[in-house]
Amino acid sequence: MTPRRVVVTGLGALTPIGNTLPEYWEGLVSGKSGAAPITYFDASEFKTKFACELKNFNVLDFMDRKEARKQDRFTQYALVSTQEAIEDASLDLESIDKDRVGVIWGAGIGGLETFQNEVLNFAENDKKPRFNPFFIPKMIADIAPGLISIKYGFRGPNFATVSACASSANALIDSLNYIRLNHADIIVAGGSEACVSYAGIGGFNAMHALSTRNDDPRTASRPFDKDRDGFVLGEGAGSLILEEYEHAKARGATIYAELVGGGLSADAHHMTAPHPEGIGARNVMLNCLRDANLKPEDIDIINMHGTSTGLGDIAESKAIKEVFGDHLYSMNINSTKSMTGHLLGAAGAIEAIASIMSIRKNIIPPTINHQTADEEIDPKINFTFGKAQKRDVKVALSNTFGFGGHNACVIFKEIS
Repeated sequence: MTPRRVVVTGLGALTPIGNTLPEYWEGLVSGKSGAAPITYFDASEFKTKFACELKNFNVLDFMDRKEARKQDRFTQYALVSTQEAIEDASLDLESIDKDRVGVIWGAGIGGLETFQNEVLNFAENDKKPRFNPFFIPKMIADIAPGLISIKYGFRGPNFATVSACASSANALIDSLNYIRLNHADIIVAGGSEACVSYAGIGGFNAMHALSTRNDDPRTASRPFDKDRDGFVLGEGAGSLILEEYEHAKARGATIYAELVGGGLSADAHHMTAPHPEGIGARNVMLNCLRDANLKPEDIDIINMHGTSTGLGDIAESKAIKEVFGDHLYSMNINSTKSMTGHLLGAAGAIEAIASIMSIRKNIIPPTINHQTADEEIDPKINFTFGKAQKRDVKVALSNTFGFGGHNACVIFKEIS
């Protein structure tokens, strides 16, 4: 059986630097930072007092108050970005076979704020069991793909992928394979996260994972910089409409790019730290190249996982040197987390969108906030520091790695 080809026909983005796909892309190209003091709650007692929140977003522009109250923010975000992606794909919901349309969605944590608030309410009410009847369905990670399917009537494969910060890249890979193997013609794939909360900031602070650059939040996410001190927590969602190539052609769809490969691996090393030699990162890229039937020298750009953590940036830099050899020096490398912060389970989706748009526009967004070189990172690598660069982009690779040692990699290619 020859695997079916899978293409991208619609995109939707809800991010800290733009609430729509065009706004997100403009934010990326202009080198916009999404980091600012936290407004969702009083963070004055926390070690980290800033995050990459959504700006000027009102969920009531997309649903009524009664419906919004039944959903955690991560689900609201999923529905909003998916609405944009479906409209962008010009899907005729009356004519497509909804039995052949699925939803595979990634969330690293799910309804953390809902869980936090219900526990706080329980404690504040003298531990009397007065829980919201929507507590459980608001919290569970799989409610996002469930509600997307309910809204649009999609009856194909439907589940959530949970692999920490690799979750939405995992969703893309699962979707790729389900369509390849003829289990669906279209799959809505992506991820969402909404962890800017007491529990999110407090929990990551306790791990010493977050930057504490409270005097200058805008420059706190600084991948590959010697003075990086942790990642900046972000939130939002990214949605991709993945479609079988002939199905897309038959309905005259606009095709952004082809999803040609996906790779998975495990570090098998540590609960939160990457393997110091980048073995898992190396393996996942090699697996992805093999799946795509491509050679290292076929890749033009890499959107790194690049979280701005001390260990992670070094390990990933070692891995790309091992995989790409001298070809690395003719490539563009970037980390869009320098602008968006780290969207956890949604990171893979919005970074895949950035990679697809680089192919579409032949522009590589920058890695911002770099000031001091790290002697442990090869200075000859072109990390696209400072401002966007133009180049002909045919093939783009995107990395995402998660706590627990989960690694996922996807490759997109210009359609031919």
